[in-house]
Amino acid sequence: MNTAPMSKAPAPRTTGGNTGPVTTPRPALSRRHTAFQRPAPVPLPPSPPRVAERIKTALDYPLAAALLVAFAPVIALTMLAVRLTSRGPAVYSQARVGRGGRVFTIYKIRTMFHECESLTGPRWAIPGDPRVTPLGRVLRVLHLDELPQLWNVLRGDMAMIGPRPERPEICKQLRLTLPGYDFRHMVKPGITGFAQVHLPPDSNLQSVRNKVAYDRHYISRMGPGMDVYVYACTALKVLGLRRLYQRKPLKPADE
Repeated sequence: MNTAPMSKAPAPRTTGGNTGPVTTPRPALSRRHTAFQRPAPVPLPPSPPRVAERIKTALDYPLAAALLVAFAPVIALTMLAVRLTSRGPAVYSQARVGRGGRVFTIYKIRTMFHECESLTGPRWAIPGDPRVTPLGRVLRVLHLDELPQLWNVLRGDMAMIGPRPERPEICKQLRLTLPGYDFRHMVKPGITGFAQVHLPPDSNLQSVRNKVAYDRHYISRMGPGMDVYVYACTALKVLGLRRLYQRKPLKPADE
């Protein structure tokens, strides 16, 4: 019976004076296991403006321009008072996150001591915050420190009404902690808003959860009627009459 000859294994390759086979060392496998890391969520892409948002923007520009002209003497006197009572500039700029996750520069009248975060880094203000100047406490109660943001409205960075913009450093942490946090970036941030008139400034994670819920409520019902309601609430808040309209959250932030 004829059988096919068995093929021989190829002879090892040799080089020069080395008579031994040239072998390629097998890479050692690392025994260290890399822990799985959840990728950081990315900001939602900005959706095309709805009809209500287009109408709102068209009304914001003339309103912001009129208010900026009307309050120009107040802004000038406030800036002068800040310069005379504390060291540093009267107006400061800060990076904030706007529509679609875009970072822009916001302008406010300074109410804290100059460079007060040089050692602590970005952090929320707290009740009785020692970083706030005596004059700054008055300006915050009257909300006069927010008036330069009318310029942000004219630049197209902000709206008169919308979610409050947060700083990129804090926003990055909140994206990892609160699912759906970036939903509030579907519209332009505002000088005032539904969440701002009902809730105090952010102080902890629960306060942010409450504010995100209020922002979602506003965005889902955004329209002329809702904006008139927020404007009326803003006026009552400045007059110290929040109790006439305030809707407290189901779970307060201090619990």
